[in-house]
Amino acid sequence: MPGARRGASLKFVRWVLFGLGGLAVLMTVLPFVPSNESAIRIWDFPRFQVAALLAAVLIATPFLAPPRDRRTWAFAAAVAGGLAWQAHAIWPYTPLVETEAKALTGCEPGERVTLLVANVLVENRNAAPLLALVERVGPDLVLLVETDAWWDRQLEPLKEAYPHAISHPRENSYGIHVFSRLETIGPQVRFLVEDDVPSIKTGLRLRSGARIDLYGLHPRPPPLQDTEERDAELLLVGEEVRKEAAPSIVAGDLNDVAWSRTNSLFQEVSGLLDPRIGRGPYNTFNADWPLLRWPLDHVFFEESFRLLDVAVMEDIGSDHFPFFVALCHDLAAGAGQEQPQPEQDDLEEADEAIEEGREEAQE
Repeated sequence: MPGARRGASLKFVRWVLFGLGGLAVLMTVLPFVPSNESAIRIWDFPRFQVAALLAAVLIATPFLAPPRDRRTWAFAAAVAGGLAWQAHAIWPYTPLVETEAKALTGCEPGERVTLLVANVLVENRNAAPLLALVERVGPDLVLLVETDAWWDRQLEPLKEAYPHAISHPRENSYGIHVFSRLETIGPQVRFLVEDDVPSIKTGLRLRSGARIDLYGLHPRPPPLQDTEERDAELLLVGEEVRKEAAPSIVAGDLNDVAWSRTNSLFQEVSGLLDPRIGRGPYNTFNADWPLLRWPLDHVFFEESFRLLDVAVMEDIGSDHFPFFVALCHDLAAGAGQEQPQPEQDDLEEADEAIEEGREEAQE
């Protein structure tokens, strides 16, 4: 009887192993499906977690599955293939590759620009940690999303230090605010795809006198809806940036991970640099779940900027950690940085995605 119980237990453990491995392989394969369905696109997000699960299953397989069984070898091959693909997808967002945005140690004060991005969480009713963080860090620009009327009132003290404010509170969790020490030029609140999801575009005058543009975004995420509208908004801005003469920064809670196809296409179309490449994922979400975190908050910038600092900041009571980036507007920077360049197929793919998003928003 003890032997029979051990055999039954081992069989159960094997089924668990095969079930977990099969699930992880499925989660690896699903993003290959050419679909904007949220149930498909959501699996772009947990690549580090799925890779860890695949690695654990692969290590356990020789000890728990019959080693001479062909089915074991087939299973191990599928798991290894899934692990190889996940590793390939996240590899650029590790310190093991060359950085895309090159670092700079010194910068003239007039050419320096610092930006703090934070999703405050509309249900969060404690503004003190955020206000304390802004006071301590003292960034030139503060971009906040998920701001409603309550948050609009709580943010009033920032206007003393940040005389240039763009405020658009909303009760649907898509409010957006920008506070700037730098002079704003032609600030706009725009509705690029959906009439209840605002974004901000503004010119900024650096202390050096140079003009730059800032785009603040917060499109809707999966699984709240499919990704056509989100993708269209990102790519619309990418195309606009490519055509504009002023050096641009695109920032916000983009509700997309750094390694997704949409993110890569956005970079190719816009030509913007990602400070995460060659440095690490800098996970900003979910602040409440240590084992389920990925990079949702972003700052992209043109090759005329060099990176001075990048950091994920402390918890402010939101489900997102704030994201901080310091840049130097260096006109000679482009010579040392490789700007992403789109192929014709990329531009056509972006146009198709924009059209699909607009059609979906009108339905």
